[in-house]
Amino acid sequence: MLSKNTALKYIFDAGISELEKTEELSRQRILQGIEDGTMVLLGNPNHPNVTPTLIGQPAKVKVNANIGTSPFKNDVEKEMKKLEAAQMAGAHAVMDLSTAGDLDGIRTDMLSRCPLPLGTVPIYAMAQQYVARDEDPAGFSMTELLEEIEKEAEQGVDFMTLHCGLTRRGAEWATSGDRVLGIVSRGGSILARWMRDHNEENPLLTNYDKILEICRKHNVTISLGDGLRPGAGADAGDAAQWEEVLVLGELAKRSREYGVQTMIEGPGHVPLNLVETQIRGIKQATHNAPLYVLGPLVTDSAPGYDHIAGAIGGAMAVMNGVDFLCYLTPAEHLTLPEVDDVWNGVKASLVAAQCGEVGMGRESAVKRDLEISEARKELDWDRIAELAIDPALACQRRKDHKDEKECAMCGKFCAVRMLSE
Repeated sequence: MLSKNTALKYIFDAGISELEKTEELSRQRILQGIEDGTMVLLGNPNHPNVTPTLIGQPAKVKVNANIGTSPFKNDVEKEMKKLEAAQMAGAHAVMDLSTAGDLDGIRTDMLSRCPLPLGTVPIYAMAQQYVARDEDPAGFSMTELLEEIEKEAEQGVDFMTLHCGLTRRGAEWATSGDRVLGIVSRGGSILARWMRDHNEENPLLTNYDKILEICRKHNVTISLGDGLRPGAGADAGDAAQWEEVLVLGELAKRSREYGVQTMIEGPGHVPLNLVETQIRGIKQATHNAPLYVLGPLVTDSAPGYDHIAGAIGGAMAVMNGVDFLCYLTPAEHLTLPEVDDVWNGVKASLVAAQCGEVGMGRESAVKRDLEISEARKELDWDRIAELAIDPALACQRRKDHKDEKECAMCGKFCAVRMLSE
């Protein structure tokens, strides 16, 4: 992989010493994972001061935060505050999903402010240009879309969601079959409309080699989008979803041969009892490429609490092989997230990652849980806060009784002190 991708080798050489420390993995183990395609190293040399970030177990599970403008809520200053909040909360990567305003300006501003790897969905920018002119969002040509992909790569974008595995057949199955919610992916729906209107196959699929050439030049990791992911629990595991997964597996294999890194995007809405089989099946079908999932959401009935539903699914998904968790916020399915929603979404996904890694017996995660338990035995509140996933919240909730040895729940009835004195 590195011998074919000089931009990747540059990022690897620049970051390997720090990665060995933070991931607690040897140089050889990291290199082998990258060469095998079971790990990806995010980092575009055009992104100033980017932090090389490793995705793929046994590297630590990472969390992504989605931000960006929308046609109803276009406040660039607030999006920059969300960017800061995501970094402060502990996200490992950010995606700019903006669909309104000066998208080039927003993107380049985020790249200059954020050392975390930044991802985008180029088809959003392409469609937005047409929507802004009150034209068909699927009216673009493939030449225009390739130019958009190349422009964003040159700007420094580190990974891109590209729905290359969506086929005409899959789109037809999703829209004319028994699905409750059809196609819920914005990129997937734009491409399905393009294929319908042009009576042609997915241009991202038929022009895949051209995309690989662009991405290899800049070490842009392709996040192979799940345009047919289930948007309702009842749709999980249907023919349309698996048809796309199988195509993604073949595309991931082609990418490795070309020297381009790829991740696979996964479900979606999946009932709790199906999470294990979904995750293991996707990993097997895509040659164990790093799997990047939204949630998964294990119930459809939690508007306002989807960050919790997603964390439950995320923890189980991590135990079964997921490498990268895309957060959900309390705003999911309802509105654009606020700054506090971004913070809470990142923290919920970090909890999911910790739970999943403890469940697998991952040494660093188990050690953290043990150490915070020992601190609780000693009523060492400073140490408890230090080890907490959200130290600021732990301190804030205790502030009214911070000078007391016990917590305000038990006071002099503290079970720990009852038998230790």
